[in-house]
Amino acid sequence: MLHLFAALAETERALISTRTRQALSAAKARGVTLGNPKLHVARKNAVQAVQAEADRYAANVLPIIKEAQKAGANTLRQIAGVLNARGIPTARGGQWYAQSVANIIERA
Repeated sequence: MLHLFAALAETERALISTRTRQALSAAKARGVTLGNPKLHVARKNAVQAVQAEADRYAANVLPIIKEAQKAGANTLRQIAGVLNARGIPTARGGQWYAQSVANIIERA
């Protein structure tokens, strides 16, 4: 029974692939532009959105870094230790390291 279902699923997959290829060829023959014709604009907007989010996160974490520096954390590694001890995640939810702290300070 399972063998029969697998064979039917494989046949359906082949049919879907054929229909998709035919539909794309017909659209191309009609002169439809396939893909994103404004890819450079979309890429530029995506980069701007990522940079804006990084700037926002850096602005939120920088006061905590300055507070740690006032409390006596002199090195980047010590600041990273303070941020990890407080349970503050990085922008991607990871742990802090000296370089990640340096990146935040440089961004500000």
